[in-house]
Amino acid sequence: MAFQTALSTGEVIEGIHTRKYLLPAIQREFVWKPSQIEELFDSLMRGYPIGSFLFWEVKAENVGKYAFFDFIVDYDERTPHNDPAAVPNGQGVIAILDGQQRLTALNIALRGSHTVKLPRLHRTNPLAYPATRLYLNLAEVNEDASPDEPVFGFRFLSEKELAKRSEDGEVWFLISDATAFDPETTAVYDYLHARGLADHQVAHSNLYKLTQLIHKTEVVSYYLEKSDDLDKVLNIFIRVNSGGTQLSYSDLLLSVATAKWSQRDARKRYTTWLMRSTT
Repeated sequence: MAFQTALSTGEVIEGIHTRKYLLPAIQREFVWKPSQIEELFDSLMRGYPIGSFLFWEVKAENVGKYAFFDFIVDYDERTPHNDPAAVPNGQGVIAILDGQQRLTALNIALRGSHTVKLPRLHRTNPLAYPATRLYLNLAEVNEDASPDEPVFGFRFLSEKELAKRSEDGEVWFLISDATAFDPETTAVYDYLHARGLADHQVAHSNLYKLTQLIHKTEVVSYYLEKSDDLDKVLNIFIRVNSGGTQLSYSDLLLSVATAKWSQRDARKRYTTWLMRSTT
């Protein structure tokens, strides 16, 4: 297992989109809250490391032996399941053994949305589940933030919340739009100029930093495992994930069952049963 050259956020997101990167069946489902994704992006903008990742290279001739799942793009807590992946014929894949939550968070923020129930509203209320997308407050930065406070104003906002904040004079930028900016051109200046912010130094600094983060900054540092032995890969996965408190023992057993079962999706059956038993 060797440490590889780090990747930019944009490279990884493109790889997820083309199914170069997939989730093996041993992975649990996405569990991060919006606040955790906001904190992740604040850390990235501050230049903080976000930990190493562990990838598993599966050769094209071995892809059919295992089950893989797509990354979630539009998360909805009512239907949190990952879809089974359709791997193009003749294509090998890179399966994510450690780092799924972080990579899914990046994918949701830069390509999709996050939907959870609003407090104090009944589940049957059609307004209880507004889709939200990640925005950056361009005009502000908290330079006096304590270590536990965010410096940059990332927020998941619904269309209703965005309209209200915009009416109050706040300047919010949908961060997925930055994926289309070419950092080698005047895209950032052109965008700000069109919105009357060409001379706004904070807005220029924030948007330039975000664009560089997506397209240039190498933030995904990873190890690459190339073994074809599923039992070895399972042992690596268990060792990596049992050292902390992120996965319980039952989570690990479920991961193994999902990888071993060939006729049923153990993870989906379990989470469906759990949701029914708690409602």
